[in-house]
Formats: sequence, C-alpha cells, structure tokens
Amino acid sequence: MKIALVAAVMASLACAVNLTVAQELAKAPLSVPAAAKVADKAKLNINQASIEQLVAVPGIGEKKAQAIKDYISANGPIKDQKQLTEVKGIGDKLAAKVAEHVSF
Repeated sequence: MKIALVAAVMASLACAVNLTVAQELAKAPLSVPAAAKVADKAKLNINQASIEQLVAVPGIGEKKAQAIKDYISANGPIKDQKQLTEVKGIGDKLAAKVAEHVSF
C-alpha cells in the first residue's frame, strides 16, 4: 500500500513539474535560432568575392560575375545597391535580388 501511495505522489509531482516547465516555455518569447542570425550576417562581400563565389549568387552567371569584377577593377569598390546597377547587365530588379545575398 505504501508503495502505491509513494508511486501516486511521485506521478503527481512529475505531472506538476512538467506543467510548470510547459507554462514557462509558453511564456518565453520565440526567437530566431542563432544559426539563422549568423547566416544573415554571413553575406558575401561583393568587392572581395571571386568569380566562382559570385556565380553562386542567385541571378549572377559567369558573364555578370565578370562584369562585376571588371567594374570593380575600373571604378573601385561597389558601395551600395544603387551603384551595383551601374554594372553592365544589372538593372534595379537584379540589383535588389543580389543585394539580399551580398554585402558592399
């Protein structure tokens, strides 16, 4: 009888602890995982990237990657999205898409 009573008390305590933990977790604000934050900050620096790295950026093929490298060689570092549109073959839409993946 004592064993059954102890088992019942232990089960009650386990349920109470689980409920308390669940309530605390429900109160905690949801946050973006640390890996996602790091990934956001780990953009490719367009001014230091190789052609191979630039080709990996959505919307950039070998010709546009070479045009970016040529522009940087002739004019110095690209400072922002607007200046990126000065590269041959890159308009406003593509510059906006590329800017999501690179830093200047």
